[in-house]
Amino acid sequence: MSKSGPIVIAHRGASGYLPEHSLESKAMAHAMGADFLEQDVVLTSDGVPIVLHDIHLDSTTNVARLFPGRAREDGRYYALDFNLQEIKALSLHERSFTNDSGEEQAFYPRRFPLDQGSFRLPTLKEEISLIHGLNLSREKKAGLYVELKSPLWHQQQGYDIATAVLGALAETGYATKVDQVFLQCFNDQTLIALREVTPLPLIQLIGENDWGEEGEIDYEAMQTAAGLARIANYAQGIGPWIPQVLTHRDSGLEPTPLTALAHEHGLQVHPYTLRIDELPEGAENAAELHQALFEKAGVDGLFTDFPDITRRYLQAR
Repeated sequence: MSKSGPIVIAHRGASGYLPEHSLESKAMAHAMGADFLEQDVVLTSDGVPIVLHDIHLDSTTNVARLFPGRAREDGRYYALDFNLQEIKALSLHERSFTNDSGEEQAFYPRRFPLDQGSFRLPTLKEEISLIHGLNLSREKKAGLYVELKSPLWHQQQGYDIATAVLGALAETGYATKVDQVFLQCFNDQTLIALREVTPLPLIQLIGENDWGEEGEIDYEAMQTAAGLARIANYAQGIGPWIPQVLTHRDSGLEPTPLTALAHEHGLQVHPYTLRIDELPEGAENAAELHQALFEKAGVDGLFTDFPDITRRYLQAR
């Protein structure tokens, strides 16, 4: 990648201010100076890549109200069970859950109100079109940061999400823009297969073993020297969870060995996710967390719900 200095990655757009993955959230992040805008991608029943963080629809849309009775046996509404026309009928809202009283409640109460606005789920191609247009009108090259969500689960349902995403990138002219696209995934086998068919830089996402990510993946092993050497054979970087990069000690936030080890193997480090309304243990404020990540740990980029705050920090360095 040709970016100089750490990059600002808008996590689901400017999701601290507008509903995640709405086009409005992406436009705001672009205006705030994000270097890359993240697209989590799942498929519809007719195989269209759409931008949605979960394979489920119920946490961020009115699907239960609009399509009662379409849930699976587990009570969840899966994007893969709806065609694009049905997806386009849904309203997108701030992430929410049902509390013990049976009321819908926002995960982050101080963010955009649940009952306001009119937002829709975009396709991947629609979002790329928006970003491309803003790049032209604002004379700024913000890039794509695409995550393939649950590829093994999609495969078990009879769908190939990697092929669908690569197809959308090819149709929009982004299939070979190596300085404007990252592809990321938790599933290492998906990334290994992608390495054979795309020149785009790949990022190995790293979770925790008890998160229940699909497949038998040992994320603890990935954080060792041997694990990072293996990742370097197919990826250009890692996307760890912030607590894997920083630890809380009596002296404050201090770096773990992970970033330095990754750099020894030529890997970039783009941790997730900075939220000023959900700071990790030991961080008193966003400035302290930014300082620990960029100055102490030396990360190469950061996923942030608040791209304006991260951009201001980097500009003031």
